[in-house]
Amino acid sequence: MRKTKRFPVTQSNSLWQIYKTVPLLKVCRNFIVIQLGRYSPSLKLKNWLYRTFLKMEIDEQTALALMVMPDVMFPEKISIGKNSIVGYNTTILAHEYLIEEYRLGDVIIGDEVMIGANSTILPGVTIGDGAIVSAATLVHEDVPKGAFVGGNPMRIIYTKEEREQKMSSERLELKGGGEDVT
Repeated sequence: MRKTKRFPVTQSNSLWQIYKTVPLLKVCRNFIVIQLGRYSPSLKLKNWLYRTFLKMEIDEQTALALMVMPDVMFPEKISIGKNSIVGYNTTILAHEYLIEEYRLGDVIIGDEVMIGANSTILPGVTIGDGAIVSAATLVHEDVPKGAFVGGNPMRIIYTKEEREQKMSSERLELKGGGEDVT
């Protein structure tokens, strides 16, 4: 289960009540900053914009590719560790507006994480250090450290131990050089 806090609403669905939950001016400012960042070819500028104006925690050497879409309403709930990569057109959500409630949850992306293009990360999810998320994955639950995950819905393809074993055997094959053809 994702770690989100639930807020019930009355009357119409929660999206119709959006500006009771987040100020309109905050959303407008965030939208402008995010659009500048999404199209910026400079990783340093993008990280500075997001740290300074959105209060996102983005560590050193972290790269958000072109068109990455951080949460426009609650970007301050997003934390990305050092030397991580978030692939092209990935969406990182810290909120969900539903019919009878809305939910908020911190998104924590660890150090040296690789997130493939066109993925969606839902609120309340933690992605452990060294994890790899395959392209076009719906991250709907926590990802263990070092795991390789993918799909919609997401599933574990390799655990950290299985991934290390596979990489070790591939390195041995490369060193062995294959068969002698003389």
